[in-house]
Amino acid sequence: MGGRGLQGVERNGDVLFSTSGLGFQWSPQENCFHPGGLFASVGQAGMGFGISPNSHDNGSKPPFANMYTKYALVQESGYKIVEVPELGVGEIAEEEIVTKKKKKRGAVKLKIKIGNPSLRRLISGAIAGGVSRTAVAPLETIRTHLMVGSCGNSTGEVFQNIMKNDGWKGLFRGNFVNVIRVAPSKAIELFAYDTVKKHLTPNPGEQPKLPFPASPIAGAIAGVSSTLCTYPLELLKTRLTVQRGVYKNLLDAFLTIMRDEGPAELYRGLTPSLIGVIPYAATNYFAYDTLRRSYKKAFNQEEIGNIMTLLIGSAAGAISSSATFPLEVARKHMQAGALNGRQYQNVLHALASILETEGLPGLYRGLGPSCMKLVPAAGISFMCYEACKRILIEKEDDR
Repeated sequence: MGGRGLQGVERNGDVLFSTSGLGFQWSPQENCFHPGGLFASVGQAGMGFGISPNSHDNGSKPPFANMYTKYALVQESGYKIVEVPELGVGEIAEEEIVTKKKKKRGAVKLKIKIGNPSLRRLISGAIAGGVSRTAVAPLETIRTHLMVGSCGNSTGEVFQNIMKNDGWKGLFRGNFVNVIRVAPSKAIELFAYDTVKKHLTPNPGEQPKLPFPASPIAGAIAGVSSTLCTYPLELLKTRLTVQRGVYKNLLDAFLTIMRDEGPAELYRGLTPSLIGVIPYAATNYFAYDTLRRSYKKAFNQEEIGNIMTLLIGSAAGAISSSATFPLEVARKHMQAGALNGRQYQNVLHALASILETEGLPGLYRGLGPSCMKLVPAAGISFMCYEACKRILIEKEDDR
């Protein structure tokens, strides 16, 4: 029985099981077995059922002390062993260690089963975008006003004017539209990034498909894809934030722009947006991927916790936003349209006009609040995305 010597001898109805170091005997009575069952080890049951080591035991542990009887039917004058699983001491110890590790990892883990990996990525990205943008909505409002100079020239002045005129609700003006825009935008962006990167990354043992890392290429494609799909919502959000009282709601802004300015107005500033999003997304995802791999290598860890993901994502956002901020300023000026009498033919004209009227600091106006908004937004977005993937994705290969 699993390499262990266990012998049974029947004498006048009595059954004797014997092995080196352990022996026991009982006389079962027919039709007297209790219907209940008891799960016990032979070593533990010895005190209650008269099992005792023989005279050759010198205090050592009996050989069968770590083997378990699966069921022992109890009766008045004896018991019957129904089954003994073939588990060695090493197998039992390993099973106990695995059980302890599973309990230690967390008592409650939320898992939502969604069969389609693409749908899981889209849902994760949408949740990440909505949560991150709502958390930093006040900073986004202040940043937009600073860029176009419509409500003051400093963060404190803009904040005071908003609180004086609109109160706390003014800080969240346009946030609903922002969430509607960012949720699908981030879903498309993160989905495209993961998909493209997965196809560009070679499998273990294969030659690299590209002479450089796949993350910046995947990031640039992801940024372009999301921008093309959701740019009209970005313009509507900017108009609602800056031109207060002009539009009643999102639908009214859309219909008014279509009627008065034409469909092409919904894509005004698209060129600088694409020019800006390509280096931003490429830098952002390259920095994020590089920092993650460096952290795993430095600390010899396969998984990264939520807090560290937040910090890594924030650092990546700071690097990418600082490098591409002037193009973002030009895009905001072009989206504002005829506000304050400013008209720009293209992105170069916008950059030249800003340099002429405001100088070099004008290209970085609002960088402080922009980083205050973009840095935590990037960190929260990456953290929520990775957390949602752990909840919605059960298999590691589906990531």
